Amino acid sequence: MSEIISIANQKGGVGKTTTAVNLAASLAKNKKSVLLIDADPQANATTNLGFKRNGHEFNIYHVLIGRKELSDIIITTGIKNLDLAPSNIGLVGIEREFYDKKSKNRELILKEKLTKVREKYDYIIIDSPPALGPITINALSASDSIIVPIQCEFFALEGLAQLLNTISLIRKSINPNLKIKGFLPTMHSSQNNLSKQVLADLEHHFKDKLFKSKKDYIIVPRNVKVAESPSFGEPVVTYATTSKGSIAYKALAAAILRG
Repeated sequence: MSEIISIANQKGGVGKTTTAVNLAASLAKNKKSVLLIDADPQANATTNLGFKRNGHEFNIYHVLIGRKELSDIIITTGIKNLDLAPSNIGLVGIEREFYDKKSKNRELILKEKLTKVREKYDYIIIDSPPALGPITINALSASDSIIVPIQCEFFALEGLAQLLNTISLIRKSINPNLKIKGFLPTMHSSQNNLSKQVLADLEHHFKDKLFKSKKDYIIVPRNVKVAESPSFGEPVVTYATTSKGSIAYKALAAAILRG
């Protein structure tokens, strides 16, 4: 049985899509069969893998409104063992679709669709949008666990209580098995006192939920290769394999594989 992992944080610009794409690619490089679902209307995961936002007639929007099955939209990527369910800007209209049509069990649509393809994959990674709306609710309802990227900058922990509350509500009402797999510090600068303070705060509050590589915490550094790789349509783990960002995401995948 595959594991379904959502990458989520309602705060934008925290490295959520970068984490989803590079974790998926790293797991695929470890010979695991992986499906990356781009559930963000910005479609950055789609472009990060070298595809155009409007390059496909059907995408995850058509799956969520019930017009297509996931198997109808899944495309193969240039990375062996990695498939993609693409997105585009049309996904912003999903909330209106859900509520205008008064869809029954609308928060479980993605979960239902995933049951039909789940057995084909070892891991399914969902890149959710930077909001706690119906798409993120669908993602968390369908997931076994969640990874929360947290930017090592001012306001990093602001709003985290809201996300944790949402996770608690989903556990109580829809998905009692949803677990927090871990918090991932991103955009960390070893020369920046603020980065050090955010990391210290995370260690104080969530020590048992920080990913580890041997004895050290896994931290994604602020790294130019991570920033520029999307413009080349590649994850950093294939674009700059020896960069610090690449090493961090490979370590994250290794931690996931260890369980």
